[in-house]
Amino acid sequence: MNGWFPSAPCQPHSCVDEPGRRAAWPRRLLRWGAVAAVLAAGILVPRPRLARALLRAAGVRVVVRGKAPRTGLVVGNHVSWLDVVVFVGWFGCRMLAKTEVRRWPVIGVAARRLRVLFIDRDSLRRLPETVDSVAEALRDGDLIGAFPEGTTWCGRAMGRFRPAVFQAAADSGAPVTPVALEFTVDGRRSSVAAFVGQDTVVASLSRVIAARGVRVEAQLLPPRTGSDRRVLASAAHEDVSRARGYGVGHVVVRAP
Repeated sequence: MNGWFPSAPCQPHSCVDEPGRRAAWPRRLLRWGAVAAVLAAGILVPRPRLARALLRAAGVRVVVRGKAPRTGLVVGNHVSWLDVVVFVGWFGCRMLAKTEVRRWPVIGVAARRLRVLFIDRDSLRRLPETVDSVAEALRDGDLIGAFPEGTTWCGRAMGRFRPAVFQAAADSGAPVTPVALEFTVDGRRSSVAAFVGQDTVVASLSRVIAARGVRVEAQLLPPRTGSDRRVLASAAHEDVSRARGYGVGHVVVRAP
């Protein structure tokens, strides 16, 4: 394992909820068709507003609490690939993503057109180069979105925020805005939308489309600034953990 490649204990068979109240088959088919249409449009003309259309097509309601910043680093807890859709569609973030995403069908094409910053998690030697690229983008006034846990969790727990990306904020003097994400079904916290372990995007999307009452709440927390990446990472992690009501015992992964 290297610094970019943490792991979480979450797996689909043990952590992920199955849909409770299921949408009727005609509605599911309509959702699949709508999702396919949005993805096709995204290949031709990727736009942040299409991210919003994608979640509406899948039957997911999004509630944002607070006002998104125009510049700086936005960080949040990582539950699902849907987190990225929220960051792009509702905040207008330019995302930081692993290099594998570049090769994904459909999503990879859209990611390149949306000016995603790719990181090579398997090469620690390229870590300073990645940090410099993010810092430069922040100095240029971009709004960069990242998930510092480095992996997804099921939503019932979260890992420590790893400090590397916070170095870019420290170097550029950019503010860091923590975002607490929570998925619910019929008002109760749920892992039905989680994308963990050996799960696939198709399996995750199938659960979301089959479920009724799926909602994601994104709570923007007060921004933080500083010159110490570890202090920034720890403070942002505590803010998100407190907002989501996680206890200390839920956090089992520590940053090096």
